[in-house]
Amino acid sequence: MPASLNPHQLLDHALTEAGPLARELLNLVQDELDAQPQHFPLREAWRKVRGNFASDFEGKLIELLQAGRRGDDPLHRSSVQLGGLESLSLVDEHQALQDVAIAHAAHAAEELSRAELHQIGNFFAALRGIARARERDNPLRPALYAHALHHALACSPLSAQAQYELMRVAAAPLARALNRQYTQACAALRAADISDMVASHGRHQADPLSHQRLAAARGIGARPTNLGTLDTLSRRVDAVNSRPQGLAAAAPRAPGAPAPFVRTTGPDMLSRLYDQILADPRLLPPVKALLARLQIAVVRMARADASLLRRQDHPTWTLLNRVAAHGMGFERVDDPRLVDFLRFMEAEAQLLVDAPTPTAALFQQVLARVDAHIDRQARQSSERNAVALAALEREHLRHEWSQLVREQIDHQLIGAPLGPRMLRFLQTAWVEVIVATMVRHGRDSREAQAAMELVDAVLDSLVTPRDMADREALRMRLPVLIERIVAGCESIQLPVAKREAALGELMDQHARLLRGLPALDPAQRRPPAAQPGATSGSAAPASADEIVRRLMEERDSQVPSHWLSADVDRGELPTVPVQLYNEQDSPDARAALQRWIDNLQIGRWYHLFIQGDWHTAQIAWISEGRQFMLFVGREPDERLSVTRRAVEALLSNGLITALEEDSLVQRAVDTLMNDLDSPPAA
Repeated sequence: MPASLNPHQLLDHALTEAGPLARELLNLVQDELDAQPQHFPLREAWRKVRGNFASDFEGKLIELLQAGRRGDDPLHRSSVQLGGLESLSLVDEHQALQDVAIAHAAHAAEELSRAELHQIGNFFAALRGIARARERDNPLRPALYAHALHHALACSPLSAQAQYELMRVAAAPLARALNRQYTQACAALRAADISDMVASHGRHQADPLSHQRLAAARGIGARPTNLGTLDTLSRRVDAVNSRPQGLAAAAPRAPGAPAPFVRTTGPDMLSRLYDQILADPRLLPPVKALLARLQIAVVRMARADASLLRRQDHPTWTLLNRVAAHGMGFERVDDPRLVDFLRFMEAEAQLLVDAPTPTAALFQQVLARVDAHIDRQARQSSERNAVALAALEREHLRHEWSQLVREQIDHQLIGAPLGPRMLRFLQTAWVEVIVATMVRHGRDSREAQAAMELVDAVLDSLVTPRDMADREALRMRLPVLIERIVAGCESIQLPVAKREAALGELMDQHARLLRGLPALDPAQRRPPAAQPGATSGSAAPASADEIVRRLMEERDSQVPSHWLSADVDRGELPTVPVQLYNEQDSPDARAALQRWIDNLQIGRWYHLFIQGDWHTAQIAWISEGRQFMLFVGREPDERLSVTRRAVEALLSNGLITALEEDSLVQRAVDTLMNDLDSPPAA
C-alpha cells in the first residue's frame, strides 16, 4: 500500500466488490433459509426473487456508490420525492414497513462493525475537512447496502410483508459480508499509516443529536435508565458542598485571622444546573444566548417560589424545555423560522427579566404565548399545501363514501325503468364519478351535489311524456344530460368502451319515449333486484379452478404478520419507551399508543426514520380525525404526509421520538448528577 491513500481508493474497491458481494449474499441468504425451519414459508417468495437478485442488488449498489464517488449524498432525496410545494408524498403503513426493514438491516451491520465504521467515517470526514464525522458523509455506510438489498427484493412481485421478512433474513448475512469489507478498508488505512489519525479525528466532537438517532443503540449519547429528580439533585449538591476540603494549598488570609473550620460552600444547585443547561451541545448559539438572558428571571423565581427547585413540571422549566426543543429543530442559525422565533422571544424574555418578582403565573402566560406562536408559525408552513391536505383527508373517506353512495343509488333505482347496462353503469361507474368528485371538491360541494342529482335527472328522463309538449321538452333536455354523463366519465378517465353500451341503451330508451312508447320494452325482463341484507352464505361454492387460483395468490400470506411478531431492535431510540407500544395484543400497549398519538401537537419537532433515512421535522398539520399528519423538515420544501398507522408502526419499532421527550432540564439534571457521582480529580 502507498504511504498516501487515494481519496477514492476505498470507494473504488467497494465498486469492484459489488458483484462478488451480490453473489455471496445470494448464497448466504439461501443457506439461511435452508438452515432455519422457521424460514421455510419464505422459500416460495425467495424463489421469485432469486433469479434476478444478484444483478438487481449489484446494479443498485453501483449506482449508490458512484453517487458517493461524485461527492453527492447517495440517499439524498429531492424536494419532489419528499413532497414539495406542489405535491405531497404519502407515507402509509406499507412505506413504514419498508423503513423498519431498512433500519433493521442497517443497524445489524452497524452493530457488527462499530469500530471499523468509526474509522472509515472519520477518514471521509477528514477528507471533507469536517471536524465531526457525520453518518451521511460516509459513502460506504451500511444504509446504502440496506437500500440496495431492499431494491433487489422490491423488483420482484412480492407483498410488502414478504419483502420485510426476507430483509430480516438477509440482515445478518449482509452484516457479516460487510464486516469483511470494512475490515479490509481499515487494513488499507493502517497500511497507509493513517489509522491512528482517523481513530482520533473528531474525538472531542459529539453529534448533539446522536442519542436520539439509531446510533444511540451503539452507546453514543446513551441516557441513564433511572432519571434524576430535582430533590435528589439538591441533596447531592448539598453533600458535595459540605465535603471537607482536601489537602490543597491553603488560601492566604490576613494575619491574626482564625483558620476556617470548614471550607466555603461551593456553587448552589441552581447555578450548577443552569451551567449544565447552557453547556448543552445541542443548542445553537443564539438559543443559548436567549436562555442565558432568562437566567436572571429564573434566579428571581427561585427566590420567590421554593417549589421551583422541587418540581420539574414547574412552568419555568416547561418554558425552558419548550424554547430549547423548538430551537433544536433547526440546523442553521439563519433559518428564517428560527430568526422569527428569536425575535418574538426577545420581547417575552424582556418581560420576564423586567419583572422584579416573577411568578409561576407569569411564566405560564409566557408559555401559552410561546405555544401559540409556534403553532401559528407551523400552520403557516402548511398553508401552501392546503388544497392537497384537504384532498388527502377526504381520500381517507373514499371507501366509506363509496359504500354510502352505492347504497343510496341502489335505493333510488328500485323499480326504475332502466335497461340492464345503464343500471349497472349507475351502480358502478357513476358511483366512482360521484365519490371522485367528493374527494376532489368536498362532500357538500356544488360539484358533488350536481353529480348526485344527475341520477335523478336520468330517472326523470325515462318517465313517459304525457303529450307533445312533454316530448319536446324531453328532446331539449337530452343533449345536456348526455353531455353531463360524458363529462363525468372523462373526470375519472373511464374508457369509451366501458360507457358506450350504457349510453347507447339509454339513447334507445329515449328514442322509444319520443315515439310515444314506454322506456322499457314490456317483453324485456329485468334481473331480480338484490335483497338488502342478503348474505353470501347461499352463494354457489367456488369451482376447483377458482380455489386453486386463490391458494396460489395467497401463498405469501403464510408469512406471519410483521406487526404481531416483529422483534426489531428496541434500543434504537432510548428516549422512546418502545416496550410500552410494541405488544399489539396488550390493552396497556394500545392505550399507551393512543395517548402518544393524542399528544401529538402542531409545532412540535420529531426525529423519525422515513423513506429510508432519518429526518428532523415539525408537525405543521393534523387532520380532523388525526388520521393524517404533515411534517415539514428543516428545509421548508421537505414535506412528508404520514398516516396515523405509519406513525404507530414507527413508534412501535422505536423509529420516531419527540425532541421534547428528552427535555433540556432533564438532561441537565442527569448530566450534573453523573458529574457529582464521579470521583474528584486527584
